[in-house]
Amino acid sequence: MEIIQNDQIKEKVYIDILDNGMKIIIIPKENTEKKYIIWGTKFGSIDNHFIEPKTGKEIKVPDGVAHYLEHKMFEQENGVDSLYKLMSLGLDANAYTTNDHTAYLFGGTNNFYEGLDELMDYVQHPYFTDENVEKERGIIGQEIGRYDDEPTWKLYVNMMDCLYTNNPIKLDIAGTVESISQITKETLYSCYNTFYHPSNMIMCISGNFNPEQILEEVKKRLLPREKIGEIKRIYPPYENKINKKIKEQKMDVNIPLFITGFRDILENENKVKKQIAIEIILNSLIGKSSKIYQEMYNEGLLMSPLDFDHEFSDEYSHIIISGQSENPEKVNEKIVNVLINSEIRNEDFWRSKRALYGEYLSEYDDVETIGRMFLQDSIRGINSLEYIDVFKNIDLQYVNRIKKEIFKEDMSALSIVRK
Repeated sequence: MEIIQNDQIKEKVYIDILDNGMKIIIIPKENTEKKYIIWGTKFGSIDNHFIEPKTGKEIKVPDGVAHYLEHKMFEQENGVDSLYKLMSLGLDANAYTTNDHTAYLFGGTNNFYEGLDELMDYVQHPYFTDENVEKERGIIGQEIGRYDDEPTWKLYVNMMDCLYTNNPIKLDIAGTVESISQITKETLYSCYNTFYHPSNMIMCISGNFNPEQILEEVKKRLLPREKIGEIKRIYPPYENKINKKIKEQKMDVNIPLFITGFRDILENENKVKKQIAIEIILNSLIGKSSKIYQEMYNEGLLMSPLDFDHEFSDEYSHIIISGQSENPEKVNEKIVNVLINSEIRNEDFWRSKRALYGEYLSEYDDVETIGRMFLQDSIRGINSLEYIDVFKNIDLQYVNRIKKEIFKEDMSALSIVRK
């Protein structure tokens, strides 16, 4: 196994690429009884158009397939629901689908190996029939309906519609009632056989483990799979402009919700360094200790700090800033103005950098947080320990350069949900 480590935070991580191509990341944590495992596949909502490796056939699947497949994986041929089986063992089990990956996970202090048996059994044994696929259609249709009535979700989806014209990130992860009506058992098996191949999967395990022993436990539970070629995903042409400046929707909310968004241009920039710089920019200029936040709070424009996030992959990158305000247009104007026109002062830079460093360190302490972090970063080609080393090399000049490159008026948009 390859060993990567960071002496500064006393973390050592073991990585192995198995003969079948699967990547296993083991993060030993000696001073805890909690154990955690997350098994992910690089198959998300944006992966709806691809070349099937075995046949060379071009496949276009209905929107929402990755999420539909996640739902169906728990149902076994013997009638057992593996999610309930894991929970009956006292394990905190779940699964989720994002834009770029799907993951199955559980954590707990006892019955880990019984849970590992169940996890590796159901993920490797799909069971789809015409009947159970049809049954799931109604369940997911109801879920889609609930999300359609959720103001914060519609706020986000509308922002993606503002920022992108053709990029599949603007599609709802669960699809639509119409799109899921086209999903069949053949669709699910085609996607499973393509994207759930070990060569497209990553497993992260964190807790009080001997790396060599837990690796062997995983390997003996893996089923042999025929090798497949490279999965060739097909995405729309790259866009270098936003779709629309503003989108507004009326829903049942007491105070208007808003998201200010910025499209980021995909470029050959160190992902980790850029991510850290963006966090420093946002904390320095619009964080709860910033001058502009204090002004908006005192004016009654904001009642609580803004939330912000940088979402990115090889196919999309954007910054979203969200909050509540009786005057979202005014808040948006102030946010855009300060991010575009203000330089970050040296004292604000160091204040934000120190605060963020403390937050980063805390993320390495929890077995669940570090396990999920390593999976999500690995999907994006990032070594999670790299953040600590890169952090030291971030300077004010670099941060201000990134600010000028990203935050531009013609790449900003506003999404509002109000009554």
